[in-house]
Amino acid sequence: MEKPYLLIIPLIAGYLLDLLLGDPEQLPHPVRLFGNTIAFIERLLNKNNSRFLKGMLSVIVLCSFCFLFFYAVSAILIAHNQIAYLIYSSIFVYYGLANQGLINEGKKVFELLNEEGIEAGRKQLSRIVGRDTTNLSAQQIRIAVLETTSENLSDGVIAPLFYYALAGIPGMMTYKLINTFDSMIGYRSERYEQFGKFAARLDDVANFIPSRLTALLMVCVSFSKNAFQFVFKYGNKHKSPNAGYPEAALAGILDTRFGGPNIYHGVLLDKPFIGGNKRNVAHDEFKKAAGVNHKACLLMIILIIAFILMVYYA
Repeated sequence: MEKPYLLIIPLIAGYLLDLLLGDPEQLPHPVRLFGNTIAFIERLLNKNNSRFLKGMLSVIVLCSFCFLFFYAVSAILIAHNQIAYLIYSSIFVYYGLANQGLINEGKKVFELLNEEGIEAGRKQLSRIVGRDTTNLSAQQIRIAVLETTSENLSDGVIAPLFYYALAGIPGMMTYKLINTFDSMIGYRSERYEQFGKFAARLDDVANFIPSRLTALLMVCVSFSKNAFQFVFKYGNKHKSPNAGYPEAALAGILDTRFGGPNIYHGVLLDKPFIGGNKRNVAHDEFKKAAGVNHKACLLMIILIIAFILMVYYA
């Protein structure tokens, strides 16, 4: 294992950069490069026959290249200039995290809904969710924000950190690529059913442990017995094998009901309900959800540092 400071300093620096900067749209971002590359490949290959095979090979080749590229850069910098490596790694830990940006986006939806009305809330919500927001009520808008806040705590925060702990920047960036594949082509629609099937399944596998770890962290930082019970009762009820666990944890923390039917990309998905308390979510409850995200992220950082030190000094 590399010396602990080579992993710990970038972890802390990237975390602090995320807190300070969030995700400014004007900054270049590797996920945008991933997205543009995936879109190009999809337009090129997603036609005619053997779509599943072409989609699978696209994922395998790009993910392998991504891991090897970041591994080579990391190895070269560590060998020749550790200061440059620390700067490079700190930047990519920052790019790998999406906690503050996610919270900022959710907060904007709640604020616009409260200050400018339902149409403004629907429009802002459409920036961060895949569902059709056209006919959502104020309550449905708030629930949608809370659902995506909890689900993306796993996808955008805990899972990248988990893979950083396992394989450094190469692991973190390869996970981000897998997640980007899923968000772009992992849909059960006529266009993506075959081409995106492997990407969707790989994302399910990659998130299996992080999603459950996320729920556990949420329970720990909230000290909520109700959240613990919700995770076991509702975590496996979601159509996704992973999304239900963090959603169930937050639903339990807030003692409200998530889920239910929604339209995604023109298709009605009858998702099961998570929780049974059909109450109206108040405007100020987003602060509690954001606090859970911040605390879970910080606890994960602390656990990774402890893990790095334990492995190095064992």
